[in-house]
Amino acid sequence: MSIQHQINSGIRDGGEIRFLLDETADQPQGVPSGKMITDSEDLSFVYLLEVEEGYRHLHFTRAAWPLMVDVLKSDVDPVLVWKDEIMALPGFKDELTMLIYNIEGNDNYGEAFSSAVEQAFQDILN
Repeated sequence: MSIQHQINSGIRDGGEIRFLLDETADQPQGVPSGKMITDSEDLSFVYLLEVEEGYRHLHFTRAAWPLMVDVLKSDVDPVLVWKDEIMALPGFKDELTMLIYNIEGNDNYGEAFSSAVEQAFQDILN
């Protein structure tokens, strides 16, 4: 899976959670799909942006997982910030919830990824 954008950090801004895309990265292209998959080899969750020829990928690395836990504890989907542009990420919370419960105890994702997810999202899974 080609990594088009890597998200390693974010911030809480009031009640909103903002994931930050490095300003040196290319502008994210596409329309938020409301879909999320995993990249178990790179230990990341991948939010999909729809483009005419398929999808662009937003890879949420382990560094961003603690803030993803905060998303699951909140009532709103997060946003992606690149420079002064803000992109809503609809479906993020629902998709992430479904994935972490599917990954729990499921080594089909690879033992390293499953273990990392179970540890990072322990507060949610308990």
